[in-house]
Amino acid sequence: MELPVTTPDSGGRKKVSYTIETRNLSYVLPSLYDEFSWIFYCKNPKRPQKFIIKDVNCEARPGEITAIAGPSGAGKTTLLEILAGKISPTKATGQVLVNGHPVNAKCFRRLSGYVTQEDALFPLLTVEETLMYSALLRLQGGKTESANRVGVLIKELGLEHVAGSRVGGSNRGISGGERRRVSIGVELVHDPAVILIDEPTSGLDSASALHVISLLQEMVAHQGKTIVLTIHQPGFRILELFDRLVLLSNGCVVHNGSLEYLEERIKFSGLQIPPHINVLEFAIDVTGSIVIRTSETPNIHFHLKDHGEKKVSLTTSKHNDMVEKCPSYSNSHIEEILILGGRFCKNIFRTKQLFATRIIQALLAGFILGSIFMNVDNNLGKVALQTRLGFFAFSLTFLLSTMTEGLPIFLQERAILMRETSRGAYRVSSYVVANTFVFLPFLLMVGLLYTVPVYWLVGLRQNMDGFLYFVMVVWMVLLMSNSFTACFSALVPNFIMGTSIIAGLMGSFFLFSGYFLSKEKIPNYWIFMHYLSLFKYPFECFLINEYGGKGGKRCLESERGECKLFAIDFLRQQDLKESHKWSNLAVMLCFILGYRVLCYLILWCRCYRTRN
Repeated sequence: MELPVTTPDSGGRKKVSYTIETRNLSYVLPSLYDEFSWIFYCKNPKRPQKFIIKDVNCEARPGEITAIAGPSGAGKTTLLEILAGKISPTKATGQVLVNGHPVNAKCFRRLSGYVTQEDALFPLLTVEETLMYSALLRLQGGKTESANRVGVLIKELGLEHVAGSRVGGSNRGISGGERRRVSIGVELVHDPAVILIDEPTSGLDSASALHVISLLQEMVAHQGKTIVLTIHQPGFRILELFDRLVLLSNGCVVHNGSLEYLEERIKFSGLQIPPHINVLEFAIDVTGSIVIRTSETPNIHFHLKDHGEKKVSLTTSKHNDMVEKCPSYSNSHIEEILILGGRFCKNIFRTKQLFATRIIQALLAGFILGSIFMNVDNNLGKVALQTRLGFFAFSLTFLLSTMTEGLPIFLQERAILMRETSRGAYRVSSYVVANTFVFLPFLLMVGLLYTVPVYWLVGLRQNMDGFLYFVMVVWMVLLMSNSFTACFSALVPNFIMGTSIIAGLMGSFFLFSGYFLSKEKIPNYWIFMHYLSLFKYPFECFLINEYGGKGGKRCLESERGECKLFAIDFLRQQDLKESHKWSNLAVMLCFILGYRVLCYLILWCRCYRTRN
């Protein structure tokens, strides 16, 4: 691979720098048919293609900031996403070359840093913690090296005064400019040689925007990095910091060179730049008057010979160094799980509103339900039995429905997961396992807070083994609901659709649980829903725990002093056996693991599609 520039790192070793080049690069807007073409067997009907970028030839060099500019819809972000590997180069025509060789998208994503326009950060972590967790996941030296790297990075980014402040959202936390620098820092912890940033100044005031670009210019000057960014209409002071401009219009390159050469071209075209308007702003307004050169023009290899271009000597190696040095994951599975688990714990315990609400909700629900159904079983008869069954049914409805509150958190984490795994920070399996283990003690605590008051107030079986079994069932119910929510949060595109699907399925599970209709009365074509119901198995566990075992001789209905229905007979009517007490728990455990495996497969497929 060509090594145009080498810069020494802290260890005195030579670091490879990268030149990125595109040749006749084009990308067509994919149609709905293309997305689902695997479903159809007929040929795609011929339709006019809509090019987002067409025959783009440009270059980004080490030690330079290359800015991709142009009006809205010109194709800036699409070009950057192809360079960053977010859109696979195989989906575009033409070539993307790194040091003269076809890009290996998987390796290049791990070697480079890509900062999206939206800041996908955890709002409850501090600036230092955000960078620290990123460093732990991307570096191999452990906590010591990560802490040293984060300390240096915080100074370079000018974030010392907010290092202990929480990132926050749009209204609270650090400022927009500081948050933007944190997003850049997250991608800089592994010291990439190439940095690609989408709209680094978007939403910032002029001072904050200038500060961000100045930091990037310092990295170029002192570290020889290759920086490519998109920008809409920068101010004059920001514009002077760019080494190379790639001006796009309707997906085609209008200009590729320095700012001075752009000004020469505008004047050569017979146009006069008005005072108080910078060159780029004027060029964007008059792009139609500037000659566009593509591969279809006589100058087949588009390369504007800028008078101010730097002469850089190139050396070619026989093998692709980037492939040889393609980094693997920095940590083992266990280390990734521990790091991600620590981050999950901090986010959960710092979500004070949700955390406090869940605790208070569990306690209040336990006391209120306990006071409503207090000692109902002291009376015999069908009414008392139906009341007790109603208590079990309502308890399950409450326990299973409250877990859907975590859907927004799962969706927020998914966006960060997609970004981090696409850059090779950790494995999807480590994320799913860490997420599962973190919720085990938290949900056990919630289950205990609900069970302790409600069990004794309602007057269920007055022995410790019955109480402990009830706690275990409640805990399994909460874990099932949590796994179910995690699975569908990986599948649905947004919060609104997620709540609709989850609420609809929960209602269906309740309908087919056996509480409203017995299994014999459910139509054969719906019987599968009975066995898939999350309500069925814990509901049966509650019945067996209450009316089975030593309590099987209890009288549930009597007439004129004679018992007409014993507890064991009631269980036989429900087609329940004592052995179902543990087999149902095994089925619930399979549900928990099954939904987690589905969650992993869905997330893996999403990440795979992102990578490929």
